[in-house]
Amino acid sequence: MIEKQLKALALWAARWITTAHGHQPGKESAAGQRIYCANHTSHLDAVLLMAALPHRLRQNTRPVAAADYWRAGGFRKYLTERVFRTVLIDRDSSDLNPLGPAFQALRQGDSLIFFPEGTRGCGGSLQPLKPGIYFLARAFPQVQIVPVWIRNASRVLPKRAVFPVPGTCALHFGAPLSWDGQEDAAAFLSRVRITMESLRQPNDRPNGPR
Repeated sequence: MIEKQLKALALWAARWITTAHGHQPGKESAAGQRIYCANHTSHLDAVLLMAALPHRLRQNTRPVAAADYWRAGGFRKYLTERVFRTVLIDRDSSDLNPLGPAFQALRQGDSLIFFPEGTRGCGGSLQPLKPGIYFLARAFPQVQIVPVWIRNASRVLPKRAVFPVPGTCALHFGAPLSWDGQEDAAAFLSRVRITMESLRQPNDRPNGPR
């Protein structure tokens, strides 16, 4: 019970600090399993995206994050595992399929928040996309891939910052994608990248060295 209350408080705080709002949220009103595929510039990203979703979709939506970072420290681990039920990926794993936990979450019906760059960028453009989103889309063709562009999160909570600075953020949701059954990794990643970047606003600019 306390974890649900903490989660609700964190989502409320994120909305209050950032006045975050989602554009074209009507696309998110229907039921269905999804992978929200978003740009990544801040540790605030997953919380903002979750806060922008309708409550009934949010309940079964879980962020995907790096285990080596989010399991470091007791409080960080508690928030990650107990409050947000994060799917943790071991980037240094010797497993043949390091995305195994994400595959398992999709098999059990959860939706995911996935950052295909694999690490945080500067905010103005995407870094090269890693092939993980391709493997997930190919293995679960019935799951919609929803592109999202998160605007301004890196200014509200920059890298190495401990506390957020009030500012306005926005989330732009695009039309869902799916693997067409024929595309190789390069073609699919190119299509995802083009779609995500089409959601970027003209005044989105990199924040400089981080």
